[in-house]
Amino acid sequence: MTAPTKPTPTAPDANDAAAARDGLDAIDAPGATLHTPVIAWFDAHARDLPWRRPDAGPWGVMVSEFMLQQTPVSRVLPVYEQWLARWPRPADLAKEAPGEAVRAWGRLGYPRRALRLHGAATAITERHGGDVPAHHSQLLALPGIGEYTAAAVASFAYGQRHAVLDTNVRRVFARAVTGAQYPPNATTAAERKLARALLPEDERTASRWAAASMELGALVCTAKNENCAKCPIAARCAWRAAGKPAHEGPARRGQTYAGTDRQVRGKLLAVLREAVAAVPQSALDRVWDEPVQRARALDGLVADGLVEPLADGHYRLPLT
Repeated sequence: MTAPTKPTPTAPDANDAAAARDGLDAIDAPGATLHTPVIAWFDAHARDLPWRRPDAGPWGVMVSEFMLQQTPVSRVLPVYEQWLARWPRPADLAKEAPGEAVRAWGRLGYPRRALRLHGAATAITERHGGDVPAHHSQLLALPGIGEYTAAAVASFAYGQRHAVLDTNVRRVFARAVTGAQYPPNATTAAERKLARALLPEDERTASRWAAASMELGALVCTAKNENCAKCPIAARCAWRAAGKPAHEGPARRGQTYAGTDRQVRGKLLAVLREAVAAVPQSALDRVWDEPVQRARALDGLVADGLVEPLADGHYRLPLT
């Protein structure tokens, strides 16, 4: 059932400001003003994504969390489905060479995530009998898993009570509670404290709140062109009540790609992913004209463990 929506004023007024203050007071009693409308909105509008379905299981959730870092859902979906069809359990991936994970990662970008996911799968197989552990501390002890991923898997896969702070959630909290257009560039202790204070006490509600606030940031409270008319907590939003003041911190620059070492690395990896055997240096030389940048990019791939050099001047994806 879709929760009833409240009329959205065309401009902030005294009532809006009072509502925003209520949102700040909600740090002490968050369920009073934020949880119910956001979760009700999520129940009505959440996207049907494969990692949210019951049959995804903890491994499917973990794979999605690795893939979704800095990568949009539309690009992740086909790779995710192919990955789970090939490696439905961590042990299936652990049996393969790490280079196969890099190959299957395709063009998702930031391919070191593939190596980290392979390392996590190996550790899960060796330490936990092939089952993704449920305890936050055990998740955090896996290679390649930081605080965010451990909290996300514990919350989304096991329904536990954890503060899950991705970019979307941080933006929602910054606007709705602290009145800022954007959160700081890096997650701060104050943000973590706020996220913990806003957590519902009930585990199931906390898990739904984590997913709902993330979806709200992804679909409505977006970085650009936010849609306040569709926001279930617009009347409680401190940033909107303040007249949407512009961001005052350092300029937020979009990431460039063309001409960067990252682009060169991608081109070099593409050659290796498509090859069935090791490739000679000459094949890699053809992908980029500038020799210094090309060499620097290749050296970086080797240093990151994404490419393995052979004694005869050939290169391949890593086997160990």
